[in-house]
Amino acid sequence: MSDTEYLGFEHMGLDPRLLQAIADLGWSRPTLIQEKAIPLALEGKDLLARARTGSGKTAAYAVPMLQLLLHRKATGPVVEQAVRGLVLVPTKELARQAQSMIQQLAAYCARDIRVADVSAAEDTASQRAMLMEKPDVVVGTPSRVLSHLQQESLKVRDSLELLVVDEADLLFSFGFEEELKSLLCYLPRIYQAFLMSATFNEDVQALKELVLHNPVTLKLQESQLPGPDQLQQFQVVCQTEEDKFLLLYALLKLSLIRGKSLLFVNTLERSYRLRLFLEQFSIPACVLNGELPLRSRCHIISQFNQGFYDCVIATDAEVLGAPVKGKQRGKGAKGAKGNRASDPEAGVARGIDFHHVSAVLNFDLPPTPEAYIHRAGRTARANNPGIVLTFTLPTEQAPLDKIEELLGGARGEVPEGCKQEAFQAGPIRKPLALSDFHAYSAENGAPVLLPYQFQMEEIEGFRYRCRDAMRSVTKQAIREARLKEIKEELLHSEKLKTYFEDNPRDLQLLRHDLPLHPAVVKPHLGHVPDYLVPPTLRGIVRPHKKRKKPSSAHRKVKKAKTQNPLRSFRHRGKKPKPTATPS
Repeated sequence: MSDTEYLGFEHMGLDPRLLQAIADLGWSRPTLIQEKAIPLALEGKDLLARARTGSGKTAAYAVPMLQLLLHRKATGPVVEQAVRGLVLVPTKELARQAQSMIQQLAAYCARDIRVADVSAAEDTASQRAMLMEKPDVVVGTPSRVLSHLQQESLKVRDSLELLVVDEADLLFSFGFEEELKSLLCYLPRIYQAFLMSATFNEDVQALKELVLHNPVTLKLQESQLPGPDQLQQFQVVCQTEEDKFLLLYALLKLSLIRGKSLLFVNTLERSYRLRLFLEQFSIPACVLNGELPLRSRCHIISQFNQGFYDCVIATDAEVLGAPVKGKQRGKGAKGAKGNRASDPEAGVARGIDFHHVSAVLNFDLPPTPEAYIHRAGRTARANNPGIVLTFTLPTEQAPLDKIEELLGGARGEVPEGCKQEAFQAGPIRKPLALSDFHAYSAENGAPVLLPYQFQMEEIEGFRYRCRDAMRSVTKQAIREARLKEIKEELLHSEKLKTYFEDNPRDLQLLRHDLPLHPAVVKPHLGHVPDYLVPPTLRGIVRPHKKRKKPSSAHRKVKKAKTQNPLRSFRHRGKKPKPTATPS
């Protein structure tokens, strides 16, 4: 096979059942990381692989793991059932996602391969029952896996053959260093290991020395984010904090952002402030953060992927401050304002698979360049197009320069020849043919984050509305909103757990974007009169409008019409009495 030809799944010697499951998932050909990693893993080599977010790293380790387990059961000597594969991930959501992917790939060999997720702390009793059946693969966070090893409900010293550490660069920053070192004492001396990561840093190097033995290192020659033909990245400078809220209102209320979008902020307090602000204008949104129960977080992600919600406000423990190194989980992040009660094993910006996200809006500038990479990685996945828009303040120029440097661009003036093409008239910059501009950026060091040209003076008519809404969202309203949502989510998650298991259709009706209404809501703000719409957008955009229900008078008339006795009465005449016949 020549170098120009790619290695397809059918050429890797995989089990027919795996090939059938891959076909059902619609994967016509492997991604670059899958094409390189799967053959090496099947040869029994340890792997240290770096690939960008959304490149298919989960399948890159799941496929060879299942193939090796199936091959052993089909050709090896008959041995007792035991745990032979262990997958470690930094968050509970990633554990669920990894388990789901492995189960989908094992759809046609479910009798031979069983997978268990032990990441949820509240399901300890049921997890013990699952582990007593000795599943083939166990997925979980280091803390939960270590807990089961210490309680001896999980034993792998004599059976483990495959160890996977997914999102390896996150484990130490989440404070799992001590748990990982303790966990390794329960593993056998010889096993095959895979380390999958989006970046290579000191933490990954330390893990490599702890876990891997003579590994093959895969540093794929690809950018950390998709190219400009697939992912367009913009930045807009807002002069004040109020301008950020005003611009976001215009983008969402005038439907200038099409499709599903993710809004990233840096603290939980900011996420609820933003949600309550949008509620003032009847723009539904739900908050995803570590304070919510695991079942609720996963349900929100699932319904977002199914199209129930168009807007999710997300925050993540990794991007709320400096990484926690060498400390117990939760201690290093207690000082972060508005994030004291978040679940240290809850992650949003890293690895979670949101489906068909059209736009990522960085309402708050990411604190690190790496955080920007992983936020932007939520869109433009699996060859789908995407847009990233970052809101910045004039004082945030230095961190913005670092992001530019990581992305491979240099900050500078936009060439005049590209300005005319890149910037359109009107309040919104339309993402039209920018291939020439991007080519210039790559070759001549122009900015990677293109300026998002927006004529703020054309939306000045909305400013008084924006100020009214911001005044309504007080600190007390934010506290009440957080408390109210947590109580409701706990109720839905725990007390109705059995009910929803028996009535799955009712679970689909449970929504997470219902108004919290702790702030005073002014109904007129939900309507956008035509005279406030910028002249250049009139006739093009349609602000959010609720469906008009038929008026009660109309329903009464219709009801009266159907029950009008003069129309429904039918005279049949008087029946003659039967005459008596003589006997």
